[in-house]
Amino acid sequence: MHFKHFKHFKHFKQFTKYQKRVSLSTGIGFVLERMDSAFIGLALASIIATLHITKAEGGLIPSITAIGSLFGGIGFGILADKFGRVKTLSWSIFIYALGTAGMGLTNSFFMLCVFRIIIGIGTSGEYGIALTMLSEAFAKKYMGRISSAAGVAGQLGAVLASLLAAFIIPHYGWHLLFFIGILPVILAWFIRFHLPESETFTHNHELAKTSEKIHLGDVWSLFSTPHEAFLSLRIIIMFLIHIAGYTTVMNWLPTIAQERMHVNVASSSIWMVFTIIGMAAGIAVFGYMQDRFGSRLAFGIYLLGSAASVYLLIMAQTKLEFVAAGTIVGFLTDGMYSGYGAVVSSLYPSKNRATANNTIMSIAKTIGTFTPVLIGFIMDVSTITMVVIFMSCCYVVSFVVMMSIKQLKKGHPRYAKNN
Repeated sequence: MHFKHFKHFKHFKQFTKYQKRVSLSTGIGFVLERMDSAFIGLALASIIATLHITKAEGGLIPSITAIGSLFGGIGFGILADKFGRVKTLSWSIFIYALGTAGMGLTNSFFMLCVFRIIIGIGTSGEYGIALTMLSEAFAKKYMGRISSAAGVAGQLGAVLASLLAAFIIPHYGWHLLFFIGILPVILAWFIRFHLPESETFTHNHELAKTSEKIHLGDVWSLFSTPHEAFLSLRIIIMFLIHIAGYTTVMNWLPTIAQERMHVNVASSSIWMVFTIIGMAAGIAVFGYMQDRFGSRLAFGIYLLGSAASVYLLIMAQTKLEFVAAGTIVGFLTDGMYSGYGAVVSSLYPSKNRATANNTIMSIAKTIGTFTPVLIGFIMDVSTITMVVIFMSCCYVVSFVVMMSIKQLKKGHPRYAKNN
């Protein structure tokens, strides 16, 4: 990847004022969202020990977030298209910040599940709305790299979460870790009062006032015809498998590292830093490949690579090999993260873009984030080998589904229509 390919936006100072604010707010938002996702995985082993619950019950704590994600994601997407991306995003951030802070206030298994639902409502608005804002601030031909930059920023949040967990959990317990979740409120304030709405939204909003044919935030348009429904369903399946793989890595691999490599919480948290660094590198490379070679080739390489690389986790025999395996697995399995948002932003019209992003993300996340429960059950009754086989098969399924989506071919007229 040569730096000359980034010449159109390689200097931040060359961005417009609006582009700078969107980039900063989106990047920071992704940092804080990934911090929350990493917190629950890094603290899960300690929570299980503190509450004296089974691994399957422990897996329910992050998975139940999906209940909030379904309703919050679809609802926030519709609101973002109808009333504004900025206003809606600020409320979503405020909600998930309070939910995360609430995690630190209780030792009740029931209340932890309640707070995870609240967090799900809040975080479900972040991904789709933020990528919609980016797609309306930058030219579509750079969307892969721009969205990947936001994804890389998100991994910085995961690294920060790992470092905080390594220091806080052994000395102060997992409760204090979640109090840090109140920080996103500051970002919500900044976004609400310092970022204007995009020209695209403003234009669509004005058209909707004068035309009954313009329906903003129409969630049913994603499934209005068999053709549209089939397209949306296949993207949902792909994103679902991605979420399943990511939640497995983030929620269970720290625990697996503690048991398989016989390391403590601090060591497993540091190990996760290398996995997350691999994820960040994978996202950066994927964004370039998506813009340069098209979504189909980029997803194909990463999905097949993911299916093969997960076996490294059971081939590793030493701590160093386990670290290397985690880095490679992170590179491939999470590298596609921002690519889904770039695809949706390209395939769906701007009047329903936030709705499409959030609906597809929410449905996929609702199903995919229950994977830790299944993984916990497999670990209770079987071995990590079965977990790896399950993950590998899922990525193969995603590859087959992806290859059936003709709209992902570079130069397909569907891209040109919505760009």
